[in-house]
Amino acid sequence: MRVLLVDDHQVVRRGLRTFLEIQEDIEVVGEASDGAEGVARAEELRPDVVLMDVKMPGTDGIDALRQLRERGSPVRVLVVTSFTEQRTVVPALRAGAAGYVYKDVDPEALADAIRSVHAGHVLLQQEVAGALLSEEDGGGTGRGPSLTDREREVLGLIADGRSNREIARALVLSEKTVKTHVSNILMKLDLADRTQAALWAVRHGLAG
Repeated sequence: MRVLLVDDHQVVRRGLRTFLEIQEDIEVVGEASDGAEGVARAEELRPDVVLMDVKMPGTDGIDALRQLRERGSPVRVLVVTSFTEQRTVVPALRAGAAGYVYKDVDPEALADAIRSVHAGHVLLQQEVAGALLSEEDGGGTGRGPSLTDREREVLGLIADGRSNREIARALVLSEKTVKTHVSNILMKLDLADRTQAALWAVRHGLAG
């Protein structure tokens, strides 16, 4: 897995690099000190996963996430933050982050989080999912009946944090077919990504 580090503190980037470089399946391909540089480096280096700080001078992590989404970048972004307030984490998830961890996370747990995000999982802690659900959400509300039974099954597994590969195995489908179902779900419900799909499923009782 190719990983890009985006954090305005050099000591943090150095610590992350030192740990991640001893992981056999993770390669740190670059660093950036703010959001604008992070977006540019992501387009240049094409990493699989970006570890993104939230609070940075200039272009912060949330703005960088929005820019990556607007440019159609397929990179998965894992927010690494020292801020535990929902007012910080919730906007990052709405902007397109696949999940988040705190900077004091156990190193092995961080490596596992990177692998999980890379595999297509959505990392949401219960209290943050609840905060997202309590906010006004115009995307897809009340449009569940347009989904087929199979799409509802797929959506429920997305909410359980399953990757496309895991969904394919669970439903005895090809991974390509699952990708098609996911695309149809997002289109029908007018949702931007898997995070929003997972939240929609929780709100409408489709999560396991």
